[in-house]
Amino acid sequence: MGGPVGRSSTSGERTRSRVRHTDRAGEAGDPNEGGDGGGRASGEAPPDRRSASRGRGRSARSSRRAPKSGKRRALRWASSVLAVVILGAGGAGYLYYEHLNGNIKKGDLTLGDRQMADHKANAAGQTPLNILLIGSDARDSAENQKLGGAKETFGSPPLADVQMLLHLSADRSNLSVVSMPRDTMLKMPKCTAPDGEVFPASTVDVQTNQSLRRGGPGCTVAAWYELTGIRIDHFMMIDFAGVVSMADAIGGVPVCVDANIHSRGANGRGGSGLKLEKGTHSVQGEQALQWLRTRYGFEDGSDLARAKAQHQYMNSMVRQLRKGTKLTDPAKLMNLAEAATTALTVDKGLDTVKKLYDLAEELKKVPTKRITMSTMPNVYGTGVNAGRVYPKAGDAEQLFRMVREDMPLDGKASKRKKVEPKDPSAPVGEIAVAVRNGTATDALGPVSGRAGDVEKLLKESGFAKATVDPDNVAGSPRTSILYPSADLEGDAQAVAKALGVPVSQVKRSTDVSGISLAVGADWREDGAYPVSKGTEKTPESAGAQNGEEEGCMKVDPKYTW
Repeated sequence: MGGPVGRSSTSGERTRSRVRHTDRAGEAGDPNEGGDGGGRASGEAPPDRRSASRGRGRSARSSRRAPKSGKRRALRWASSVLAVVILGAGGAGYLYYEHLNGNIKKGDLTLGDRQMADHKANAAGQTPLNILLIGSDARDSAENQKLGGAKETFGSPPLADVQMLLHLSADRSNLSVVSMPRDTMLKMPKCTAPDGEVFPASTVDVQTNQSLRRGGPGCTVAAWYELTGIRIDHFMMIDFAGVVSMADAIGGVPVCVDANIHSRGANGRGGSGLKLEKGTHSVQGEQALQWLRTRYGFEDGSDLARAKAQHQYMNSMVRQLRKGTKLTDPAKLMNLAEAATTALTVDKGLDTVKKLYDLAEELKKVPTKRITMSTMPNVYGTGVNAGRVYPKAGDAEQLFRMVREDMPLDGKASKRKKVEPKDPSAPVGEIAVAVRNGTATDALGPVSGRAGDVEKLLKESGFAKATVDPDNVAGSPRTSILYPSADLEGDAQAVAKALGVPVSQVKRSTDVSGISLAVGADWREDGAYPVSKGTEKTPESAGAQNGEEEGCMKVDPKYTW
């Protein structure tokens, strides 16, 4: 089995007590594109993955001007599946505005027990924004059933067919997108559904797309946080029918294939149904959905190839929208507003047109050349999980850490001023630190003596009041330093500096009464904290694509015509 990266929620974060019940969802798998494989159990062959992106504005110049009149205002961000464009209905009247608000479905941001750590502000007091984009494979309506196929799945709880994190930098200079393959294997956190039903944390590896069956999109958010440690601020979810209506409203998006393609499954069955001749074509509506769902026919037929095609579509959509040739007609904007608000399910923090429009204004600030698409670095599993994927040790964590620390994936980091804590550090000899051993993982026990080893390192650096906490050996995927109140922030950061631990791993928590250092599973070996060099560089295994990059998908010869 490919070596999974451990879960990354910070140990010691606040939890809410909940009544536990039995898990109703089981470990059922998900159907592939266009019904090419039907439902799968989590131990069977792998499904696929998808993505999402954004787009907006008319042109780089006009996005700076941001005119105040209401008619042509639009929320324009592209997310392969979630191309959301909302009319800021200043001229449409209060009733229409309320009508659009009534279209939007909403839910709790997270259904997990762990409280997500707050963002660290930069020197200017700005904070980043993370939005999880989810594509549902729900076949709960005649239209979704027609588009999704796989009759055996009709009426089943939906799966998270697409999962993509959109990271908007604190200074709004760049945008990074991270796709997670839908067949990524991980440990699911405990989730409590809105109706009170409790889904216990999984004891075995489960496909990440099943998170949606554990109470809704809030559990998908919790699963992402559990794995990556990245705070999620909002989610947006859309289904097949929503993708088609949005793609129709937006209009054609240019895509390219290097040969004729006809996506069909084994024995001519299944597949997305996409059929194109060699060259560049403008796809929209159902054909756009086919492009986004195609696995059979692109490159090696894997989800990795599908994610690449989705990223190309998203980049192309952003460029197309920013040409300023679309979405200037009020009637088209109203159609798009209707389609977008009807198609979306969002968290309660994005539950009005005004909030969505404000989000668009933030996204609009990023130039196309500073948009970077990427896929979570991964390795294939073995045995019963052959074909499914696990986060690639080292590379996946590096990508997650770059997002947590607000490092641009395009490598064009501006010189960032050092953020000084509001309360300065006390002399190191007066700083009390409790060190605990959190090196245990799902597969390995704690490394004997690690807390004592790190305590010794601290004392050698002058932290005379460092002690070992022998009672708390709960596993922590990454080394973290917790502090209870603002007056100890400077002291906690001093501890981090002494050990070479990134400041992004210093968190405020009400679960501790003093400074607590958890030596995590990322520091099982003796020596200095293993921060890899060159961490401002995106791993090559992430397959980063720039927003201005025009690509052409390679077609598998078996699917040409």
